[in-house]
Amino acid sequence: MEHLRTEPSPGRRPVVGIIGNSDLLNGEYPVHSGGRMNSEAVSLVAGCVPLLIPADPRLMSVDELMASCDGFLLTGGRPNVHPSEYGEDETPAHGTFDRCRDAITLPLVRACVAAGQPFLGICRGFQEVNVAMGGTLYPEIRDLPGRMNHRMPPDGSIEEKFALRHKVTLTPDGVFAQVFGATEVMTNSLHGQGIKTPGARVVIEGTAPDGTPEALRIADAPGFTLSVQWHPEWCADADPVSRPLFTAFGQAVRDFAQARRLGMAANVDAA
Repeated sequence: MEHLRTEPSPGRRPVVGIIGNSDLLNGEYPVHSGGRMNSEAVSLVAGCVPLLIPADPRLMSVDELMASCDGFLLTGGRPNVHPSEYGEDETPAHGTFDRCRDAITLPLVRACVAAGQPFLGICRGFQEVNVAMGGTLYPEIRDLPGRMNHRMPPDGSIEEKFALRHKVTLTPDGVFAQVFGATEVMTNSLHGQGIKTPGARVVIEGTAPDGTPEALRIADAPGFTLSVQWHPEWCADADPVSRPLFTAFGQAVRDFAQARRLGMAANVDAA
């Protein structure tokens, strides 16, 4: 995307693990994939090294991921969190699933919250954070009385599909309002599911006009835990909402990486 510009990053840049999705190339060749705009936002706006993670517990452990990466981007994806992860039965309305991703991301979220390791949740990632903390999801929010259709428009160009669709009202004096410098922002909307009940310590700081939760954080977490239901990776360098979000995330990752390096150095000196 030509409009993205490289920002100076003196010294070693910290690593952000980008959670990938399982997919079929040409409908038959299995791959782990990640959207290019996620990598661009992490590198060119957050100022970190993007590293695509093949989310499969057969290939790696949560401990290995946390040791290899300084922060994580929990991306969007077509498959949904399996409803058994929040105590409900599977129905056709729940759509498709990626159980391997569930097995990596849900314990990863809980481990990062405990350790203070930064993550930014996007769309499915936003929903994963809620489920990881014990919350539940609606399979199809457009079927609920009084709710909007938050799904991606089925037709049109990619610019039209990622266009701004509705406002999000933020908690005054909340963390998101501080990051954005506003209590109301405009966002895109490309999701079918949504939060039903917030998980333990999940604080909803942003809602759509129909009451759908759109922004959350984890209360009393020692690290960066901001997550959004929209897709801020789109035009991340130019959008007045996306840019400060990725900038704040990048700073949190750098702070964590520096603290970890200082801790390691102190341990070496004490040995």
